[in-house]
Amino acid sequence: MSKRKIDILVISDVHLGTYGCQSKSLLNYLNSIKPKQVILNGDIIDIWQFSKNYWPKSHMKVVQKIIKWTSQGIPVHYVTGNHDELLRKFAGFEMGTLRIVNKLVLNLDGNKTWIFHGDVFDVTMKHSKWLTRLGSHGYDFLILLNAACNWVMEKMGKGKISLSKNIKNSVKQAVKFINDFEKTVAEIAIANHYSHVLCGHIHHPEIKTLSNENGSVEYLNSGDWIENLTALEYTNGEWSLYKYDEKDFPKEGEETESDDLVMMSNEKIFNQMLHEFLEDSEPDNKAN
Repeated sequence: MSKRKIDILVISDVHLGTYGCQSKSLLNYLNSIKPKQVILNGDIIDIWQFSKNYWPKSHMKVVQKIIKWTSQGIPVHYVTGNHDELLRKFAGFEMGTLRIVNKLVLNLDGNKTWIFHGDVFDVTMKHSKWLTRLGSHGYDFLILLNAACNWVMEKMGKGKISLSKNIKNSVKQAVKFINDFEKTVAEIAIANHYSHVLCGHIHHPEIKTLSNENGSVEYLNSGDWIENLTALEYTNGEWSLYKYDEKDFPKEGEETESDDLVMMSNEKIFNQMLHEFLEDSEPDNKAN
């Protein structure tokens, strides 16, 4: 199967280590493309809820896929988010083609593109972090409940539903938060003369032009890999929003394998990731 070539891939809010992470779908997608550059725009690993009690093989395979890209010389920028904020102390760290940053500015075809996770504009995050963490655990429980409901719905021959998505879309305060978030981001981007601004954090995939009295900016949000299963792709000078559709990926080969839990301590999981990265980063000295 030939892989689809793209110039830049942007994914965010994968939340590896949580029940809601759609790692198998993400793997299908990652295995179907060949990016020249990768931007992980925050909350890739959910350190807040990271536990030795839940780390499926498919979650490790996502990490292995990213590591493989770095071993192939593909630049990978890890932009830190709030759920992986512990990595912020390592901003500036580089290993091979992997780089950890808190924000990123790219010059793409003469346009300045500002990339960051977005939690810096979340008032709840800044002033009531305990409340945000409590909400995160509640969200994870809702995802579990949603999975159980969908199992029953499928047995009844009915389509899947998204409880958390429906709740968020029906709560006016949530809609207002999204609108305020986008407005704030756009105002700062326009003031700094950026032509594009890319965010994650709010799990709301979007591409649209936002304007005020001082100008306009192209606002993009990569969404998430819990409910929306979306990514941003940049190819031939244009951005597009990718939406995963399981119909495009027949269930065969790797997708039929069991997803047994990898029962390891957090330290062992980290050490395995580091070992695999170092191993893949070594030059191939076997060939003469």
